[in-house]
Amino acid sequence: MNCPYCSFADTKVLDSRPDSEGRSIRRRRECLKCSRRWRTLERVEELNTLVIKRNLTYAPFDRAKLLHSLQVACGKRPVPPSAFEKVVADIEWKLIEEGRDTVSSAEIGAYIMKALRELDEIAYVRYASVYRRFRDVGELMAEMNSLLRDGETPSNP
Repeated sequence: MNCPYCSFADTKVLDSRPDSEGRSIRRRRECLKCSRRWRTLERVEELNTLVIKRNLTYAPFDRAKLLHSLQVACGKRPVPPSAFEKVVADIEWKLIEEGRDTVSSAEIGAYIMKALRELDEIAYVRYASVYRRFRDVGELMAEMNSLLRDGETPSNP
């Protein structure tokens, strides 16, 4: 790996740490010429899965799109950015493990909805309003009532 500061070709790894699921590795590196340090993240680079969109066209899986949609849904909510990365990584790994060539955008949306429901209920409702294409306030209220019902415990009827 070349140094990002001086472009010298020889660097050394100071420390390596796999993530908790073993899906990526963070490395601390040092340039042998300028002695500057930086971190790298190694993960599976390419997912060759095609997404079947609602209009039945195909598009390559794009992790940046998923990340952006999560950021929009969670805008101004107390959700740490690391949670976005975890959700996207989980979806990527699910697709890799299944080894599928294609996945529908509806399935990906369902994965995101499930994750958002656990992360932040407001972000979930925001995402659901776009993903499910609510036509009026009644549909939105029905989804919110479903969310409230599912959150009830036996001690809170």
